[in-house]
Amino acid sequence: MLVLQLRAGEYMTIGDDVVIQVNDVSGDRCKLTIKAPREIPVIRGEVLERAGAERPEGVAEMSRRHQPGLSWNRNKSQTLIAMRRLLGQMDSGDENVKNLRRQLDFLFPPEFASNETIYAPK
Repeated sequence: MLVLQLRAGEYMTIGDDVVIQVNDVSGDRCKLTIKAPREIPVIRGEVLERAGAERPEGVAEMSRRHQPGLSWNRNKSQTLIAMRRLLGQMDSGDENVKNLRRQLDFLFPPEFASNETIYAPK
């Protein structure tokens, strides 16, 4: 199986008659344009599987809500620490600040990145 990495605007060909172009990449989704002769069926895998077809060999089984791992580095950890400090300084009973802190804690629990743990946990 061939695995390719393409950026938006790049394309690949299959034989002489099929062209696949990446139009847009956003999060874990991408939009493709496929140009193929009418006699070549182009069908989404989920439609085939719903109709009872088997998943082709070599196609990875992934969760429908698969999200790629968060790319983490020292700068992001330091930014998260700075955001927590700022929110701590702003805590004056303001409901907006409390809501923002709750959202931050939900997305990145306090133990996610602290002064002791500059890099995200495994």
